Amino acid sequence: MNELALFELTKAQHLDAEDPVPSRRDEFHIPPNGSQDSLYFTGNSLGLQPRSAQEALKTELDDWAKHGVEGHFRAQHPWVNYHERFAEGLKHLVGAQSNEVVAMNALTVNLHLLLVSFYRPEGRRKKIICEAKAFPSDQYALASQVRYHGGNPEEDIIEIGARPGAHAIDEADIEAALVDHTGEVALVMMGGMQYFTGQWLDMPRIVRAAHAAGAICGFDLAHAVGNVPLKLHDWDVDFACWCSYKYLNSGPGAVAGAFVHERHVSDADIARFEGWWGHNAQRRFLMEPQFEGMGTAEAWQMSNAPVLNMAVHAVALEQFLQAGMDNLRSKSLRLTAYLESGIQAVAQVNDVHLEIITPNDPARRGCQLSLVAHGFGKQLFERLTEAGVVVDWREPNVIRMAPVPMYNTFEDIARFVHVLKRSTKKAPQNA
Repeated sequence: MNELALFELTKAQHLDAEDPVPSRRDEFHIPPNGSQDSLYFTGNSLGLQPRSAQEALKTELDDWAKHGVEGHFRAQHPWVNYHERFAEGLKHLVGAQSNEVVAMNALTVNLHLLLVSFYRPEGRRKKIICEAKAFPSDQYALASQVRYHGGNPEEDIIEIGARPGAHAIDEADIEAALVDHTGEVALVMMGGMQYFTGQWLDMPRIVRAAHAAGAICGFDLAHAVGNVPLKLHDWDVDFACWCSYKYLNSGPGAVAGAFVHERHVSDADIARFEGWWGHNAQRRFLMEPQFEGMGTAEAWQMSNAPVLNMAVHAVALEQFLQAGMDNLRSKSLRLTAYLESGIQAVAQVNDVHLEIITPNDPARRGCQLSLVAHGFGKQLFERLTEAGVVVDWREPNVIRMAPVPMYNTFEDIARFVHVLKRSTKKAPQNA
């Protein structure tokens, strides 16, 4: 039996032609590798550029040239309320109401602004539960917030990691920690999708446990938004934030987003850092000294929209509205399963140990697979790079790759499988 028969290029091309969710690959610039396209699997780090991005930027630049300051009111998309363009797309992506979402700032800036409101240590209730090996910026943000409030991160941050011998976090351990620290936990703040392993945490289960323990619950969705369907409102999430340069294809350093549940946006007394663009839009230009919040997630805005930064984001969100998150998820499941089976086939054919540390249950992952190639280390990553495969390396020993349904194809994966086969043909003698 030929374990790699399914990965013949003609069969992969047939899968692409017959897939019920048409490819949108032609809408993106694929980085070249010589005379061919590279095999790009790092949409979990930086998404590809939409072909219409340049025209979107040119529109704003032309309006700036034509109108100057009056572009705030006369531009094709007036800048004064530019951020309002994003509510429709964002609410569908994260499962929210229009008044619960806003595009603003950068991810860690938004996390800090939200922690001002939602990490309010008092008495014994001052601890934060987060995942072990959280993305470093989350770790830095949480630790600095604890110190700001006079606490000690070593005592007040409880990290939940995988059990010995496992790679995925068991949500039961989060629940147990909440019981063990009854009355002490102020906040549960997790990555909805764990960046290193690609595990999709059971977010509604975590929210229920946090609220039952009297704690607030929030999420960093950098690796979840645009990757998996979310229902933040229905799941009763208190707050969340995300970036838009990964799966949302909005460009390096692009504008981020935030979610605040409606029960909080209507709380006029909530603690919050305030700025001009969070003030009542109907009275903003009266220049009044007293802040009057928008009564929506927009109240967390500090400043006016970075229009040039946001122009591409508008294009990207429109692509997601057209494609439909449920359609993209269904295609993602097929592509990721195909990649998984290809890695397993190569391991069998070459008799090498290729361990996928991402959960094998599709319901517990998005499109990222994290691979440990035992006996190769970074050498395999370098071989793949030389062959035109764009994946990324995370210390100490993980190659992360993501077949993104917006632009990756079965043919991409089949080509990768054959590169992987060549690259793992012989393990080092001391493996």
